[in-house]
Amino acid sequence: MYCYDEYDQKIIDERVAQYRDQVCRRLANELTETEFLPLRLQNGLYMQVHGYMLRIAVPYGLISSRQMRMFAHIARKYDRGYGHFTTRQNIQFNWLKLEETPDILADLASVQMHAIQTSGNCIRNITSDEFAGVAQDEVVDPRPYAEILRQWSTFHPEFAYLPRKFKIAISGGREDRAAILAHDIGISATKNAQGEIGFRILVGGGLGRTPIVGSEICEFLPWQHLLTYVESILRIYNQFGRRDNKYKARIKILVKALGIDEFRRLVEEDWADLKDGPGTLTAEEVDRVASFFIDPEYEKLPDHNSKLNEFKADNRNFSNWMSRNVIAHRVPGYAIVVLSLKKPGNAPGDATDAQMDAIADLADRYSFGEMRITHKQNIVFADVKQSNLIDLWQEITRQELASPNIGLLTDMISCPGAEFCTLANARSIPLAKLIAERFENIDFQHDIGEITLNISGCMNACGQNHIGNIGVTGVEKKNHEEWYQVSIGGAEGNDCAMGKILGPSLTFYQVPEAIDRILQVYLRERIDEGERFIDTVHRIGHKPFKDYVYATDFEEESVKNDRDDMSVMPAQYAVPFYSPRF
Repeated sequence: MYCYDEYDQKIIDERVAQYRDQVCRRLANELTETEFLPLRLQNGLYMQVHGYMLRIAVPYGLISSRQMRMFAHIARKYDRGYGHFTTRQNIQFNWLKLEETPDILADLASVQMHAIQTSGNCIRNITSDEFAGVAQDEVVDPRPYAEILRQWSTFHPEFAYLPRKFKIAISGGREDRAAILAHDIGISATKNAQGEIGFRILVGGGLGRTPIVGSEICEFLPWQHLLTYVESILRIYNQFGRRDNKYKARIKILVKALGIDEFRRLVEEDWADLKDGPGTLTAEEVDRVASFFIDPEYEKLPDHNSKLNEFKADNRNFSNWMSRNVIAHRVPGYAIVVLSLKKPGNAPGDATDAQMDAIADLADRYSFGEMRITHKQNIVFADVKQSNLIDLWQEITRQELASPNIGLLTDMISCPGAEFCTLANARSIPLAKLIAERFENIDFQHDIGEITLNISGCMNACGQNHIGNIGVTGVEKKNHEEWYQVSIGGAEGNDCAMGKILGPSLTFYQVPEAIDRILQVYLRERIDEGERFIDTVHRIGHKPFKDYVYATDFEEESVKNDRDDMSVMPAQYAVPFYSPRF
């Protein structure tokens, strides 16, 4: 993975010193909160419901065991013993004291990390495929290009104050695992007829209040021109993007207003002055950056393990885990392992300090000391010997990281919601827990098969609800009563699509029942067990699901349940609306 040179380290150390002075001035009331606001946001510090939240950058989701141990240290010393991994492949800490935040940034700098550009109207954390470098379908390893984009975008003076925040994702595989079609700029590695490496460029995708699938602006861009072409896109956005209305300031609104053909014309016109200029990539530069991502010392191993097959036959839990959490590796004898942060009853994406320390130790022993954070809020060990899978499974089982649910119903994405976020309309984490516990039976989940369920506490869609096969969005809170919209038909990957809202909003306790009814329709209507939920939705449409979800008896039953005494509800949910972490 990329390592800082002396210039990188000096820049980050100086930034920490600058921020420490700013905090001291704020605490001494030499800076007002209004004056301090843009300064703290430039360093990833937000004011949330209970206090300050810090979002730490994890470029393209790749971290070392040393860095994971630092996360555990921060959780123990400065937070309440846990951290929350996000859909941006980052981590957030939610219970921080302002006076201690400079020390946190100094601790992060000691392991080559920072929180710069995790907030504000700038280019945010570059995200990528969590299986980069090891996937069997990979056209090219996207990590060197992601790192080049990171270096180029960090502190870029022209793009420090864009009309709105800006998100870039890059994928190197034939299958999109980075949700590139839902980003401001999506980049997909490809080859032309001559076998030359290039990129397909998409623009104007995004979620939030106006969910839009990105449009193709360039079918094949030679790799040498990646930076200059992306720069021209941003220059056009910076020049013509709206600044009078933050709800209409994202690049997707500009692309939609101009049309993709006119937007492309403007970009190509601007790019004519940049193409073949100083920003053009050279083979030497790409090779220099790629040298930080060389393969570990793989051993020559057989791609068949009889002991593994025997253990699978004798242990159903292990067999389930192998079928859902273990992915084929491009090197014979190795496997990709996904550690689930979605044990039913736990907050999706949360990990305790003890778990983070254990993950770091296990990465050292089983995966060359590296791991990846996924945009689905899980952790990946990319290079595990097949002969070590049994031992690894036993160890992560003890750490509650082995739920065999990757790609299944309880592998939910969830934002922090109203417990933490000042923007949220409704709770996300308690709802995710309630749903997970209702559908915890792993046999039922395997019968349902591949499905995605994404939850956001508001229209900003940090939980990526629009691209969930089932999406849940908090839309209103009034007199401590929360309301949610449920959508179906969303999808990510190569067939990215935005979900369609089923009908009127539902209350907190109606949502799990609605999901149950959606699944009943699917089980009734699917052609066979091989037909996925999303395929059934496409085949029969939304109406059968809507008709059953909004049946009269459902309404009457739900109203009765909402009136029932709270003592009949599970104790962990019978709490005030704004409550500490469960």
